[in-house]
Amino acid sequence: FDPRHYLGTHCYGFPKTGPHRLRFLLESVKDLRETLKKKGSTLVVRKGKPEDVVRDLIIQLGSVSAVVFHEEVRVIFDW
Repeated sequence: FDPRHYLGTHCYGFPKTGPHRLRFLLESVKDLRETLKKKGSTLVVRKGKPEDVVRDLIIQLGSVSAVVFHEEVRVIFDW
């Protein structure tokens, strides 16, 4: 969880992540963790800036051959 997604405002004074979206995210992560556990796997969840958390996790694991990620699409309307 990147703290930058939960602090401050985004546009027009609206919160970046409101209470309903946050609850949905937490429930989704919980459900995913439970589903993976039933299949004999796990889910690593961390709080922090991804660029720091991923680096630290790679160092902790020690033998990482690849890292795959996706970037969030940002739509900016310029009316």
